[in-house]
Amino acid sequence: MTRYYRKPGLRSRLQAMSCLAGVVCIAAWPERPAAAATTPAPTTLPHPASTAARHPVPSAAPTPRPQTTTPRTAEDISVVSSRQALNGGGGMMRLETAPHTVQTVAKEYIEMRAPTSTALDLIKNLPSVSVSTPDTAGMQGGMIEVRGLTDLDMGLMIDGAPAAAAKYMAEDIDSENLEEVNVTPGSSATDIPVMSAAGGVMDERSHTASHKFGGLMDFSYGTNNLSREFLRLESGDIGNSGVRSYISFSHTHNRAWMGAGANDRQHLDFGIQKDWENGSTAKVFLSWNNENFIIDNYPTAQEFYTYKHTGTGYGRTTDRSSDNYWKNSTDHWNQVFLTAPVHLVLPARFSFDLQPYFSFGQGWDASPGNPIDNGAGGPYTGPNLTDFFLQNSTRQVGAVTNLGYRIDSHNDFSAGYWYENTYTLQSYPSGLTNADGTPPSPWQLYKTTAPYGQDAGYELHSLFVQDNAKYLHDKLVIHAGFKFVMANSWTADPYSRYSTNATEPLPQLSIGYTFNEHHQIYVNAEGDYRQPSAVDMGWLPTSPNFLKNQYSIKEELGYRYHDQYIIADVALFNYNVTNRIVNQYVGMNSFSPFSIGNQTMRGFDVMVSGRSIHGFSPYASVEYLNATQDSNVLDPYTNTMLHSKGTQAVMAPHVMANFGLTYTYKGFFANGNVHYTGAQSVSVAGDQRMPGYVTDTLSLGYHFAPFLFAKSPTFRLNFTNLTGSIVRTGAMGVVYSAKDLNAHPVWSGNLAPYAGYGNSFMVEPRFSMTGTISTAF
Repeated sequence: MTRYYRKPGLRSRLQAMSCLAGVVCIAAWPERPAAAATTPAPTTLPHPASTAARHPVPSAAPTPRPQTTTPRTAEDISVVSSRQALNGGGGMMRLETAPHTVQTVAKEYIEMRAPTSTALDLIKNLPSVSVSTPDTAGMQGGMIEVRGLTDLDMGLMIDGAPAAAAKYMAEDIDSENLEEVNVTPGSSATDIPVMSAAGGVMDERSHTASHKFGGLMDFSYGTNNLSREFLRLESGDIGNSGVRSYISFSHTHNRAWMGAGANDRQHLDFGIQKDWENGSTAKVFLSWNNENFIIDNYPTAQEFYTYKHTGTGYGRTTDRSSDNYWKNSTDHWNQVFLTAPVHLVLPARFSFDLQPYFSFGQGWDASPGNPIDNGAGGPYTGPNLTDFFLQNSTRQVGAVTNLGYRIDSHNDFSAGYWYENTYTLQSYPSGLTNADGTPPSPWQLYKTTAPYGQDAGYELHSLFVQDNAKYLHDKLVIHAGFKFVMANSWTADPYSRYSTNATEPLPQLSIGYTFNEHHQIYVNAEGDYRQPSAVDMGWLPTSPNFLKNQYSIKEELGYRYHDQYIIADVALFNYNVTNRIVNQYVGMNSFSPFSIGNQTMRGFDVMVSGRSIHGFSPYASVEYLNATQDSNVLDPYTNTMLHSKGTQAVMAPHVMANFGLTYTYKGFFANGNVHYTGAQSVSVAGDQRMPGYVTDTLSLGYHFAPFLFAKSPTFRLNFTNLTGSIVRTGAMGVVYSAKDLNAHPVWSGNLAPYAGYGNSFMVEPRFSMTGTISTAF
């Protein structure tokens, strides 16, 4: 099971604090430029000048002043309205002021979706992304296409720390503990630990512990025998210590929507925070995840069309005598994730930030191991076999330190150091399947019959400097930064070890200018890179032929407008990518990297949303993308040169569009979304394509009046794939040509394995409905 650990990217914090009797102050303290937000106040207000800000960045977010002297309570509806005024489209879009593209979904929208939603489910309607998810129960994440790149080219993070790969987003945090998810599709901050950010950054911000004792609980039941329970307990402020914390636990169980099999997930989140009066903060977020789920049989085009036209599925089987028995195709994984950011306000206009992070995973993927034939062209008649992708250890540890200094009222300067060490030990034991159809112990096979293992990793050192300046009454915001990365990568087996050193310069310049309270323009230019991950290198042969790092030069030009009715954002972008790295799916949730030369991507994003008018909040977005392959590529399977130069780049649809509508009336709420992704190429040769498709979701619910201990009893229904469409939503990876043999045997129910051709695909799960009862207490 390929566990890609992404690098983190930009994040933000919006904290609401109630002042003492008489006045309510809402103070927006932007932590990073990616998520700066402003209120729709009709007058331009000054920026906070305190050095207590999490990072001295050029966020143009003003601090709203009290609008009235009438005494209010913390629950006053005015406070809630002020928060929601930052959002449009029912929380599907947020007002941004950072000098680069930021696309955010807010808590208002997250709370309307099913608790089984992962971060990828929540961002499906952003203009820059096309998301594929393999299930509706939140057991797994999925895959992202972003401006002609993929999630492997993105920094995926939680609270400033590297998170799991997009395919495994559910491992690190429950949706109830998400405050917001933002995507910066063309940018990554200078001071974040990001190794792969050509496609930008996706940041999940975790729940901040409440000042009051209480909690939240919910129960969900739905299609495919889904059941899910969640409970969060809040400590509230612990005496006068300034410390508050929470702990939550969830359990999810369901059966596979295609074929046989059952999935099970247990998850724990823990957060604790300490605040000081001078603005210093310390926070810890820890999660543990244990899961066992069925490895989906991702179909070839042939299997997909057989299912679509005849209804014959391609999933796992209940037949214990078959090598494709569902218990012989399981993913077993244990994961621990930790991050502990600290911000200290120091004397003499200094500040210091420390961001340590750690993750550790261990587990295996089992898959059918019977050969396609017996070596002589006949069917295999021997005992069933099980193949394993065993990850004895996957570890990532790192830290970012950042020393800031406020030079004057216009300039904040900082310098820092980033260290990261990533390691994976993986092996591929194989053995006889147990008589009851279950897999044997991979650990025993590893120790006795297959001691061979391959380990890989890298050690990274990086230095960075940046300056954030504000002029013309904070209307002009300038960010200039430079990061220099030095990495040593290695891969080894018991007989040999190879390593390579690489350096990458990463400059960045962003400029934003706000004409008045309604209009803003910005430009952003930067360099980003991607090097193969430790797991990538584990699949490479142990030879000196390391893949060259991918490097990208990106430019953006944007315009924003907002008033009391609408929020609008337009961004034009241009990418030039050299040494483009893509991945081919090789089965067992595993991928092998290869390079396809250079690419160019140009296009624009448009987002428009309406503030609530008579309860209605519309949202619409569109992206046009012209991505071309700039190199011919050698197909090693046929030893022929593919004349791919000038063709449409792989996994880069020309058009993506979204429409959403939110309606609220008293306690009732509803949200509907429609997404369209255009046709795309899924082979370098351009001879295999995937047609465009449409997906949809619907949420309905009602907030009841408080009753006894239940402060916010709520019932909601969430629907996906309302029309029951049978469509492919994404390729599992990239192939050289549709004529090449599939990289792994093809399975379908009780049929014997056979050789397939071309790519494998994710398919939109069938219609599903999830009902949820929840309340705070």
